[in-house]
Amino acid sequence: MRTISYTRPSDVPGAIAAVTADPGSAYLAGGTTEIDLLRLDVLRPRHLVDVGRLPLTAIEDLDDGGMRIGAMCRMSDVAESPAVARKFPMLSQALLQGASPQLRHMASMGGNLMQRVRCSYYRDTESACNKRVPGSGCAALDGVNRGHAVLGTSEQCIATHPSDLAVALVALDAMVHVEGETGPRVIPADDFFLLPGDTPEREHPLAPGELITAIGLPAVPMARGSLYLKVRDRASYEFALASVAVALALQDGVIQEVRLALGGVATKPWRARRAEAVLTGQPPGADLFDRAAVEELEPAQPRPMNAFKVQLARRTMVRALHTAAEAGGFA
Repeated sequence: MRTISYTRPSDVPGAIAAVTADPGSAYLAGGTTEIDLLRLDVLRPRHLVDVGRLPLTAIEDLDDGGMRIGAMCRMSDVAESPAVARKFPMLSQALLQGASPQLRHMASMGGNLMQRVRCSYYRDTESACNKRVPGSGCAALDGVNRGHAVLGTSEQCIATHPSDLAVALVALDAMVHVEGETGPRVIPADDFFLLPGDTPEREHPLAPGELITAIGLPAVPMARGSLYLKVRDRASYEFALASVAVALALQDGVIQEVRLALGGVATKPWRARRAEAVLTGQPPGADLFDRAAVEELEPAQPRPMNAFKVQLARRTMVRALHTAAEAGGFA
């Protein structure tokens, strides 16, 4: 049995100092994923620094119409916030669809962004996994990969990013506030998640000891009409096979602006910029939506077991765009 030491700092500087002082340390928030990985011997920290009770739980309206959400806010509190549901319904919907009520009551917003992949080979210490043991190979490439990614993959990793919340944040151009030894900094959500490339073990651009302190949401008026559509094997708690976060601004029968991001099909929350370029300035319609989806998925690299995801993502995008446009968008 391995010995793991544990501390619970009372403030952010104390937490950062504790982790920075020992490279074998790790932050612990809600623990809904991390404890599982400790039990499976996938993660092997010497020291756990519990940040779950740090005073980072505020949900604040900003003067410019945006919001700031503390990193230790529980997912359930954010999902049930009337202000979040009114201003950013896609975010509330993503949270409600992203976990069971029990998990939402424990999991934190910051912890959700840092959760590890759900690839079974990552969790099986007998299997080759470049995320777990760099250079060991990727058993998923020729293994059971039905749920794996078709976008943003490499020969080193094809694991799908698991977070629903992150998909909505990327669509909203959210900002991730972090703090470390050198002080605070802000990272755009789309840059916070890294493609696997040749270094799949590196999932975020964080320096050692850096801690997420808040999530900033800019004012996005059209987000009031946004939605999050998730397709999965069962309606209860389950990871996405394909999901879409979308917001449209329509004016004079034309799409003036669109925000679109995909989940369940890529190695990171996938901002669908190719599709956005096709849609912007055009009158909404089934043919346009399908053309945009085809354009976005053109770089997909499916495997035999997950090839269905290309068509599924295409149809999910079309359905989400149609639903948003039918509601009239939000100018």
